[in-house]
Amino acid sequence: METKTFFILRKVIIVLAIGFIAALASVSFIRDLTEVEPIVPGPGVTEVKMLSDWFPRLAGTAGDTRVFVLRGKEEGGSALIFGATHPNEVSGPIMSVVMIENAIVEKGTLFIIPFANNSGLTATQPGEGYPSRYHIQTEWGERWFRFGARATNPLHQWPDPDVYTHFPSGQLLAGVDMRNLNRCFPGRPNGLLTERIAYGITTLIRQEEIDVTFDLHEAEPMFPVINTIVAHQRAMQIGVMANIMLSEMENMLIGLELSPERLHGFSHRELGDHTNTLVFLAETCNPIQDPMRSRTDEAMILLGKCDFLVKGGQLGILYVPFDERGSPLEDRVGRMSSTVLEILDNYNYFYPDRQIWISGMPRWDELREKGVGYFLRQPD
Repeated sequence: METKTFFILRKVIIVLAIGFIAALASVSFIRDLTEVEPIVPGPGVTEVKMLSDWFPRLAGTAGDTRVFVLRGKEEGGSALIFGATHPNEVSGPIMSVVMIENAIVEKGTLFIIPFANNSGLTATQPGEGYPSRYHIQTEWGERWFRFGARATNPLHQWPDPDVYTHFPSGQLLAGVDMRNLNRCFPGRPNGLLTERIAYGITTLIRQEEIDVTFDLHEAEPMFPVINTIVAHQRAMQIGVMANIMLSEMENMLIGLELSPERLHGFSHRELGDHTNTLVFLAETCNPIQDPMRSRTDEAMILLGKCDFLVKGGQLGILYVPFDERGSPLEDRVGRMSSTVLEILDNYNYFYPDRQIWISGMPRWDELREKGVGYFLRQPD
């Protein structure tokens, strides 16, 4: 009897110990994915709002997100920049944070949404082995940021349908794309969470009469649309001029694509069709998204190095040059910064009565030289 009691007691202790360890791990996982990274409003920030200020139905949901407003002393046009449409694509949100913490708007108004799909930052990609966060070194210490999933957290929107019918086009897409923010534009007010996030961004563009919109992305080296600007047809003339200037003046190898008219749900298609804004999508190279990558860790996010992709480049199966230098974060953020600034410079030429002047932002060469951490401020 004593032996039987001993075995039962031992099993109970083991189960309790496993439960305790699992609880500790759960607390850690939840903290990593839900704790919000600090952003330091720079001298150009005049107001910090929420997306729900334009679309109240997002208030209190995981889809609500911060919007930083930078109003210039002189009236002019307006621009919107948003990153983390796909939260596992990091150069867009980091460039947005650099701009929030450094940029001064001399003329016009700038709206910045660093984390467009905030829900996606509270999840991870199953089976990919992604880190939950990454750290950028600075002269005073380090800044941390969440690394999320590609789409909205299924805890916030579930289940996925077998087939997703895009609104309002009626185009049929994969069921999982119903949680993909870049397949849900222009959104709808009574839709599911991802559609409401898209509708909130569309509503901001309409109410603030946004002249130029930038959606910032990253892609795997084996994806054909990479290191590229995608422009709506109304924005193509500006895109062509910006592409020429980036190639000639900064020696940047960058492509230019016209937004396909029959592919629906994309920001560069729907925002251009359903609002008056001139919309651009920018893509840089992020090796951690590629299925042929080597070890998946924080270093790959920051350094962008991968022996497997070097071999892929030698075999000619990639859509971007790739060697031992990799695709470091400072290079990708620099590409985003120069692309946005060059497009705005050319926009100002074509629309002199609605100009947007921005100072204080580093371009591609300066970011590659000094690194991203040099431009990040120390949170209090």
